[in-house]
Amino acid sequence: MSNEPKHNLAKLIGIDIITVGRVPLMVLLLIFASAMGVVFATHHTRQAINQKDVALQERERLDNEWRNLLLEENALSEHSRVQAMAKQELDMKRPDADKEVVVSLK
Repeated sequence: MSNEPKHNLAKLIGIDIITVGRVPLMVLLLIFASAMGVVFATHHTRQAINQKDVALQERERLDNEWRNLLLEENALSEHSRVQAMAKQELDMKRPDADKEVVVSLK
């Protein structure tokens, strides 16, 4: 057992690639390039999915804010509220029927 020579596997693979020719080396490089392409494509796909999720969350937040603003607008523009504010804050009152003037556009 101790008389057996020890072989460096990386050195043997390198020698085989060089001695066999350029075709195995080209195939090896193409396989490596293909593997790196898969890694990069997967990485970019995951980034795109993450950005999509963030955008969907932002859209949902903005939709909720829009609904709240619509509710607030409706509450603030109710006729009874406007009339009450006009009476209290501006000291306004409804005109008498004989003082009303109707303006018509022609």
